[in-house]
Amino acid sequence: MYVYQSSDATTYTLLKGPAYTPPSGLIRDPSVIKHTDGYYYIVYTTDWTGNTIGFARSRDRVNWTFVRNHTLPVAGLERTWAPEFFVDDGGAVHIVVSLDTTSTPDYIFRPHLLTATDAALSSWTTPTPLKGLDTANYIDTFVVRHAGQYHAFTKQETTKYIEHATANSLGGPYTFRGTGDWAGWGSWREGPALVRLDNGGWRIYFDGYTEQRYFYSDSLDGFRTWTPIRELPGLTGFARHFTVLKETV
Repeated sequence: MYVYQSSDATTYTLLKGPAYTPPSGLIRDPSVIKHTDGYYYIVYTTDWTGNTIGFARSRDRVNWTFVRNHTLPVAGLERTWAPEFFVDDGGAVHIVVSLDTTSTPDYIFRPHLLTATDAALSSWTTPTPLKGLDTANYIDTFVVRHAGQYHAFTKQETTKYIEHATANSLGGPYTFRGTGDWAGWGSWREGPALVRLDNGGWRIYFDGYTEQRYFYSDSLDGFRTWTPIRELPGLTGFARHFTVLKETV
C-alpha cells in the first residue's frame, strides 16, 4: 500500500510507499477513516478467495501496524472483496463489502453491510445484504450521505458501468437513479470513491482498469450532472482502487 496526500484533491504527492505490507495474504482495495481513538484505520481485501477482511492502523499515516483479520460468518462464502468504511452522522462505523457465495467461475457479488459493535473495531455484526442492491451483480459499492439521503455508487459487474442509487436508510431499500452510462463515464470502470470538495461539490475517482488509467469527475448539483472525465495526474497508470479521506488542517 502507498499513501499520498493532496491540498487540492487533484495533485497528489507521495507520503510513503510502500507504507504497509500485511503479515500474510494481500493488501488490495484499502479504505481509510480516522477513528475516535485518534488512529487512522484501513480495511482491505486479504485474498482472491476466502471469507476475511484485514485491518491495520496508524497514528501518522506513515507507519502502519497490522491489527487483525476478521472472518465473516457467511455460509458458503467464496470471495470477500472491496470493503469500504462508512461512518454515519452519529459516529457509528460500518463497512460495505462485496460478497460472492457462488462456486462457479462466473463471480456474482452482492453488497453487504456490517457494523462495529465496539469502539476498538474488533467486533462486528453479521453481514446483511443491502436491500435493492442485492438483486444483481454489484461490486465496489461506495456510500456517502448527502441532502438527507444515502447515495450508493456501485459497479454493475455484468455491464461494467458505475451506477447510482439512493435510499432513506443505510441498509436500503435503494432505488437506482442512474444506470448504464448515465454520467458519461463510459464502461469498464470500477472502484468508485467520493470526496466532498471545498466548493461544496463532490468528486468521484474511479479506475479505468482495462486502459490502466485513473480518472475523476465532479458534480456541483447533487450528483445529477458530472464534468467530463479527466485523468488524475501523478497517479494515473499506477494507482488501483483507492479511497480518499478529507481532513481540515
